[in-house]
Amino acid sequence: MPNFVVNTLMQETATIDAAAALSGAVNFGGLRLFGIVMPAAWTAAALTFQVSFDEGASWSNLYDANGSEVNVTVAASRAITLDPVVFAAVPMLKVRSGTAAAPVNQTAAAALQLVVRSV
Repeated sequence: MPNFVVNTLMQETATIDAAAALSGAVNFGGLRLFGIVMPAAWTAAALTFQVSFDEGASWSNLYDANGSEVNVTVAASRAITLDPVVFAAVPMLKVRSGTAAAPVNQTAAAALQLVVRSV
């Protein structure tokens, strides 16, 4: 029988407060982001992200290699898979409702479940 380690999926919570568009910081502790489970209470908006590479001292909006803001289409009560390569080097993350140019404040607090695992 082979000897292997199962990379169990875990969840971290990113909460966007009511009347806000940006979550608090989530430290992945070496884990990689694979998906997001959206709450039932969600004011319609896409998700974008801020990242920190210096333990939260400074934050930058996340863009891809083509210069486009990383944008994920979501809706209430859905589970969304993500390409883990996009988030491979991200140690800390904030989730934004809307885009950097047009953030969307949430009507009620929204607790997003970030699905993470080691690789």
